[in-house]
Amino acid sequence: MAPPRTDFPPVRACLFDMDGLLLDTEDIYTKCVNIILEKYGKGTLPWSIKAKLQGRPGPQANKIFHDWAQLPITSEEYVAENTMLQKQLFPDTKPLPGIVDLLGHLGRTRYWEVKDGATTEAKDKSSSEPQRVHIALATSSHLGNFRVKTSHLEELFAVFPSHRRVLGDDSRLTPGRGKPLPDIFLLALKTINDSLPAGERPITPEECLVFEDSVPGVEAGRRAGMRVIWCPHPMLKKEYDGREAEVLAGRTGEAGEVDLHQVGEIDDGWAEYMLSLADFPYEKFGIVVPPVEVEKEDCMKEVPQEIVAEV
Repeated sequence: MAPPRTDFPPVRACLFDMDGLLLDTEDIYTKCVNIILEKYGKGTLPWSIKAKLQGRPGPQANKIFHDWAQLPITSEEYVAENTMLQKQLFPDTKPLPGIVDLLGHLGRTRYWEVKDGATTEAKDKSSSEPQRVHIALATSSHLGNFRVKTSHLEELFAVFPSHRRVLGDDSRLTPGRGKPLPDIFLLALKTINDSLPAGERPITPEECLVFEDSVPGVEAGRRAGMRVIWCPHPMLKKEYDGREAEVLAGRTGEAGEVDLHQVGEIDDGWAEYMLSLADFPYEKFGIVVPPVEVEKEDCMKEVPQEIVAEV
């Protein structure tokens, strides 16, 4: 087995999942499902099943759930009941620990792009060349659910420009090609590259860092040729005790035998587990975060103008 890779380039783009990674929606999903299961005399949703639902597009997740639950109602009736419960509870979603700071710090790296001389000044203080880290959202949630979950968190999600949000019902995604396949992350990267400032070199997959909580999501990131941070729910982590290396390599078989050349190798250094995203180790990934004081500078108060890079 080859030693883990350590010579990665600095991260230039961070791609974020949403449910269970940015927001505490996974527990709300479970609560809604358990209310329905109890109504029809079924037990609570076990993590062995929930683990298979996480990160997948709605139609795929619903099929897996119905094959297991065997509810005395149609799939359409279940979706209607579940949607009603979600609309009641999703407005209470909250950011998970460390997320507000993480997004704020990454957003502040825009300083290196807009401040004259900032790069030169910082080179004396860091071994990494300071540069802006671009971010995008890549979630399996459809537009309707996204709005219900985030309408009360507009300030938090303002860091994701609308053209850098890829949702599960994005018309550019091929139906049936959701996570664990790589399409959503590759499209998220494309949205960044298509809107880079003129003259900035396009970002490559290995310069991307994917943040995921789900196992299918980790596999999607690995299949996209990107580095991955896996920050799962504690109960999901427990479900995969002893198999963490397989998860990080994208080798849990979430997509079956499809394009196996895309997945990673065990302990290859491309992915790692984190208990929490609080106190994220930016320097480890070549990310230089400017001090919070730069927010007061005039250049940071200007509304960013996204310029499409010339091809």
